[in-house]
Amino acid sequence: MKIGILSKRTNMFTGKITQFYEQSGHTVSVFTLENLVINEELLKNDFYILKSKGLFFLYAGFFLDENNVKVLPDPYTSFMQKHRIHSHYLLRRTGLLTPDFYMASLETFRNQLVLSDFPLIIKPIMGSGNRGVKKINSIDDLDSDNNEILYMEKFITGEHYNVYFIADQICTLVKPPLANEHVEMEMITTPNDILRIIKKWRNYLGEKALFGHLDIVREEKTNSLFVVDLGSFPEFSNWKCEVSPVEKICNLILNHVVK
Repeated sequence: MKIGILSKRTNMFTGKITQFYEQSGHTVSVFTLENLVINEELLKNDFYILKSKGLFFLYAGFFLDENNVKVLPDPYTSFMQKHRIHSHYLLRRTGLLTPDFYMASLETFRNQLVLSDFPLIIKPIMGSGNRGVKKINSIDDLDSDNNEILYMEKFITGEHYNVYFIADQICTLVKPPLANEHVEMEMITTPNDILRIIKKWRNYLGEKALFGHLDIVREEKTNSLFVVDLGSFPEFSNWKCEVSPVEKICNLILNHVVK
């Protein structure tokens, strides 16, 4: 088969996917910012893997989907997971807890927020992971153009988890608060309440969630679990289960495409 990959880079997990498929006899073309043009030439491949969720790659995914070319993960669901507002309400519709959020200009926040509202977490409206994420302990920690609209969430104090899933395989790790996916983490046996969250999430999205991750915090005061971040295609840098994530994901994708 002719496989296209939409990705910011050609190495890391994209490189592993490319190698796996080429060794299996498939033809793979990787489209990065340097060579991606959204036009009919993209329609020559049999299906695409949406590795990166930057807007340009998402637009390519929308274009392909509208032209009946299979894209995995689903670009519309990937967009909803990357956009903080969409992801907040997607999680709420799923029946999962997620932190309350605030949106306003800096000047409005100065007039409206009180000390008891803090600490907060400021995040880019489009994004996942920890890039651009910062803990805000007081209004003086904010620095912004007065016309810029800021997005912040209530900071949940407690133990943080990075939870990967590939089909029914779940890998749960304890992570430092606000750390990215690539720092060293300790794997633990997945608690039953986290298993229920992953099951609920996968059941809600169905085949649009073949794999992915959720960042979850167990609130210190209530023991409640809050989903604070999610992703449709992480790097699986801390995957510590026996099964190879590359082989498992590549076969999942192929089986989904050809069924």
